[in-house]
Amino acid sequence: MKPSIASFFSFWLLGACALNTWAQNSNTDFPTRPLRFVVGFAAGSSTDIVSRMLAQKLSERFNQPFIVEQKVGGGGAIANDFVAKSAPDGLNMVLLTGGHPTSAAIIKKLPYDPIKDFAMVSTIVTYPMVISVVKESSIKSLSELIALAKAKPGQISFSSTGTGSLHHLLGEWLSIEAGINMLHVPFKGAAPAMMELLGGRTDVMIETATFTFGQLKGGKIRALAVSSEARSPMAPDIPTVSETLPGIEFSSWLGVAVAPGTPRPIIDKLNHEIRTLLDTAEVKQKFAEFGGTPTPSSPEEMRARIDREITRWKKVVEIKHIERQ
Repeated sequence: MKPSIASFFSFWLLGACALNTWAQNSNTDFPTRPLRFVVGFAAGSSTDIVSRMLAQKLSERFNQPFIVEQKVGGGGAIANDFVAKSAPDGLNMVLLTGGHPTSAAIIKKLPYDPIKDFAMVSTIVTYPMVISVVKESSIKSLSELIALAKAKPGQISFSSTGTGSLHHLLGEWLSIEAGINMLHVPFKGAAPAMMELLGGRTDVMIETATFTFGQLKGGKIRALAVSSEARSPMAPDIPTVSETLPGIEFSSWLGVAVAPGTPRPIIDKLNHEIRTLLDTAEVKQKFAEFGGTPTPSSPEEMRARIDREITRWKKVVEIKHIERQ
């Protein structure tokens, strides 16, 4: 006797349910193989340090080896592109940075879409940018810097780690809101920018708290302001930029992303484990040592942050007529 259509449909439905259950269990059992963090910046950078810390902690929690692999170059673009084009299995991760949106604003053609080609997992840490001068500078506050820049248009210089960098665009955003024109001087890294500041060849340095807070302890430079929404718990005496220029509130960040198309159960599991790690006293202390604050988020919140910042930096590039690369 031939099977009825109803019995055939029941058989098909049971098979589909079984396949779906297998897929869910497969995602829940993630990971069953070694994982990898791909790092786009040099050893010793905040991205490298945080990647290695997360790799160690997640390896312990997942009971799987966690490889940290350097793919340095292109301001992180080489590492980003590798993960964007990797298999959608959640095994390859990259820490996107606050420079990810600025790259989208300044570079005409990236090898990937900065939003669509990544499955966001969670932001990890945020830290302010710091506006500093040498200890002997006559500039004692951000308001004094603005007044001097208005009196000497185009003569007060500020350093950055390169044209189109986060440091550069933040300085230009500050100039727009303050109605001033400062001279941008790009360098290849924070160390040479610091040397030029100490040598009196530049007037102002804009750098991350991860670099600047350590330098402040040496007593050779003085911070005028931090860019974060609130004063940093690590340096509560330093005022925020928004106390002088309301509306300028920004913190740089690091956040985990994986390949697009990675199943949501895998993303949710990674997000859960990361949130658990960020809530530990040990991780909070390690971040505090370089001026950072644990900042977990949902994948949607991380994606919205990137989208919002791309829009902002594109506007700065347009207003200041910065040539796109």
